[in-house]
Amino acid sequence: MENKFYTSFDLERVKQSRRTDDYRSPFQIDRDRIIHSSEFRRLQGKTQVFLPGEYDFYRTRLTHSIEVAQIGRSICNYLCATQTDILTESYYIDSDLVEAICLAHDLGHPPFGHAGERTLNKLMKKYGGFEGNGQTLRLVTEIFYRRDDQHRGLNPSRAFLDGILKYKATFSDFKNPDNHFIYDKDRKYLDFVFGKTKYRTWLKTANQLNDFKSIECQIMDWADDTAYAINDLVDSISGGFITISKLSQWQNEQELTELHISILEEIIDWIKKGNYKARFGAQIGFFIRSCKLKKRKTFMDKYTNRYKYNLEIPLEILERAKLYKKISIDLVFHSSALHQIEFKGNSMIEGIFNLFEKNYVTALGGTKLLPDFNDKIIRKEKNKKMRARMICDYIAGSTDSYATRMYRRLFDIEYSSLTFRL
Repeated sequence: MENKFYTSFDLERVKQSRRTDDYRSPFQIDRDRIIHSSEFRRLQGKTQVFLPGEYDFYRTRLTHSIEVAQIGRSICNYLCATQTDILTESYYIDSDLVEAICLAHDLGHPPFGHAGERTLNKLMKKYGGFEGNGQTLRLVTEIFYRRDDQHRGLNPSRAFLDGILKYKATFSDFKNPDNHFIYDKDRKYLDFVFGKTKYRTWLKTANQLNDFKSIECQIMDWADDTAYAINDLVDSISGGFITISKLSQWQNEQELTELHISILEEIIDWIKKGNYKARFGAQIGFFIRSCKLKKRKTFMDKYTNRYKYNLEIPLEILERAKLYKKISIDLVFHSSALHQIEFKGNSMIEGIFNLFEKNYVTALGGTKLLPDFNDKIIRKEKNKKMRARMICDYIAGSTDSYATRMYRRLFDIEYSSLTFRL
């Protein structure tokens, strides 16, 4: 049965597709292209919170993305089952589309987690900045399936491309931004997402642009919040970063509401009983069942149904998620152990970038520091900003272990590995 929630506007691709017949839906094609990409596979070697390989139970960017995709599909199924006043068998939010968006949402994140993202942004400020979500947009539109100097990209559908745009403001829409932007060069894809509408008439500020999300993007965003708010706590408790004594001390140092205190006592009780994994797992279902749709009117409604609804979450659930994240930030992300690891990762990224910048951007040196393919396309590029962007692409695409080996190969005189990514 045809799903009338989506229109031909939603299905249109960035470039006209030569594919005339396929047993898959357009959104299944988007999903499959993500899953079978090398960019997706590299997420298995990128930090979520703790370094991959430190312990065998820690989540990586890959396992996190798979969990977000499962939560996203479950939200779609739950809404279809409960919001029968809005959704029907022939009018529903496509779970394949949401799954594809969720699987892709972290593709652009660099090695060494959010610390690596901040370091790359600092180094790239004079060239237009770096942002993990902005890099995801660049990957699916420019980098996927690249041959020589041809930027092919994933050729995504409009609904998929719109769904990954957690942020729609460009670097230049802000003054010296730290995050939450796409690259100025990629504004053309924003124009594609909005079609022929004069969207800046309605979305005049950077915050208005970033707050204007399709329903699929909203579902991905909440699925992501659910996964990392809950699962980062589970990994932190399992790894010994969060203990009962640390939680009790932290509680005494905070100004907490009665709700916050009850949630903390709940967590402490779960740890004491040793059933915290099961109890936190149940919280995922609780967060999913908190979702509701609320109708709204927007300037996009005559083109698509994807903006006609807001995803609403009760305030109590939002407060619970916020507290979970604050515990992780204060007890784990601000810990000296994690800061030491971040310092080392940041130093490696900075050293690699500065060397490549000197050899490929400031002046085109004769030393071939990058693999043949990357060296070739950078030397063909006349624009210095684009050469810097290509260097950034290469570093951001590296796994934690590959970036470490690259640093050692470049700067450690006793390291002799010839392993090089093709």
